[in-house]
Amino acid sequence: MTDIKKSILVVEDEPTLSAILCEYIEHAGFTAHSLSDGALVVNFVKEVQPDLIILDLMLPNKNGLDIYREIRTFSAVPVMMATAKIEEIDRLIGLELGADDYICKPYSTREVIVRAKNILRRNDKALDVHHSGLVVDELAMAVTYQRERVSLTATEFRILAFLYKNSGKIYSRDQLMNHVYSDHRVVADRAIDSHVKNLRRKLMEIEPALDCIKSVYGVGYKFDAV
Repeated sequence: MTDIKKSILVVEDEPTLSAILCEYIEHAGFTAHSLSDGALVVNFVKEVQPDLIILDLMLPNKNGLDIYREIRTFSAVPVMMATAKIEEIDRLIGLELGADDYICKPYSTREVIVRAKNILRRNDKALDVHHSGLVVDELAMAVTYQRERVSLTATEFRILAFLYKNSGKIYSRDQLMNHVYSDHRVVADRAIDSHVKNLRRKLMEIEPALDCIKSVYGVGYKFDAV
């Protein structure tokens, strides 16, 4: 049985750079997709669901920052952001966007491929490891620990599933709200704190050692494998 290739979407409006990067991606054993128009990216991601996105910041019709924020309202797909300014990377990190990696142009295509492989490998581990018996099934919207069902609200489940899938990464309250409330409703930022508090309580009622959602003072929350 042939394994399904992982796919990487290159969002880049420089045709030569995009073509070279896609060629390297294919040579590395992945399926490459490319887009040059920022306005087309979100719908493409929804339809194709690539395994990784290499996203340029400066694009026609819609910039990479807006694209990233919109993608995060419905998907936890890994994203590597590319920019021509090292100062821009500092600013993006300062915004706590939660991107999986940042790279500055002009970059080594080989380095991009190495970084992409590392991101995909890390993401696979986060999906495969059941964190000592804790299993989050996104398709069934079910959480179990040692086969015992954990009863969660839809909002609590979305928070847990997102943090679980991105184990070890820190997300701010705003980022979690954007992911949980995809309809962009207006809610107090402390609503996330309340949901996380209830989520922690329910997990620890099942097993006291399931203190896996950590608060990072002044920043947000992350999931630590238990």
